[in-house]
Amino acid sequence: MTTLAFVGLGAMGRPMARRLLGAPGAIVRGFDINPASLAELAAAGGVPCGTAAAAAEGAEALLLMVVNADQAEQVLFADGAALALGHGKLVVLMATCPPERVKTIGARLTDMGIAFLDAPVSGGVVGAEAGTLTIMAGGPKAIFERAAPTLSRLGDKLRHVGLNHGDGAAMKTVNQLLCGVHIAAAAECVALAEKLGLDGKTVIEILSQSAAGSWMLANRGPRMVMHDPPVTSAVDIFVKDMGIVLSAGEQAKLGLPLSALARQMFLQASGLGLGRADDSQVIALYRQPKH
Repeated sequence: MTTLAFVGLGAMGRPMARRLLGAPGAIVRGFDINPASLAELAAAGGVPCGTAAAAAEGAEALLLMVVNADQAEQVLFADGAALALGHGKLVVLMATCPPERVKTIGARLTDMGIAFLDAPVSGGVVGAEAGTLTIMAGGPKAIFERAAPTLSRLGDKLRHVGLNHGDGAAMKTVNQLLCGVHIAAAAECVALAEKLGLDGKTVIEILSQSAAGSWMLANRGPRMVMHDPPVTSAVDIFVKDMGIVLSAGEQAKLGLPLSALARQMFLQASGLGLGRADDSQVIALYRQPKH
């Protein structure tokens, strides 16, 4: 595929679109509500478009890196991107969405004669920039194989996790459960270390190389001890994602007490005005002054 539409040029979408532009002869037609993102796409050699439908017109595939399922449905159906894309083309949904919503989107697109692949990602901005994302794809094998050459430019860990629409979203839900719990646990760990008079940076370095280590501790821990850390994934993202986790648990009749507690921590941090702060700043809950 040489002509692609890309909608959702946020912190991860921008570097993903740039990587797609690196393919020989690639044309990437992009849309985002942020004019600065469109300008950045143009500077990288892409084609900025005024609407999602305009980006989809003439493309072989449409990749969606939007915030949630509501935005995906808005772009595809209310804003007309699916209709503009047309029969026989391909939609790849790469956002984190509830599995049931993904199934509904897939069914609607299939009824329109449009192929659909559910392919959420993990790896953050660093993975998007380096092309090292983990991509968890769900859908018919033939559609996965059709999309694989394009997706391989975005991630070096591309896995076909199931034949059904929503299987990728289910895998991402499980992924986010551990991510959210690990961030919350890391915050509690670092906060205790500080209260005990230990140097946070030293604690994170030691634990990251010990049996207690986790990817999230090594990645988020250093930002927990920064004065003003950069934002790579916001607190509100995990409010949303842990909500998806708990909803999936409820549908499966499975209690998820650790996930529920982690979500409450992110929700409380958001209530303190930290919704747009880096998710590592959930540690602020432990640093509140005593009254």
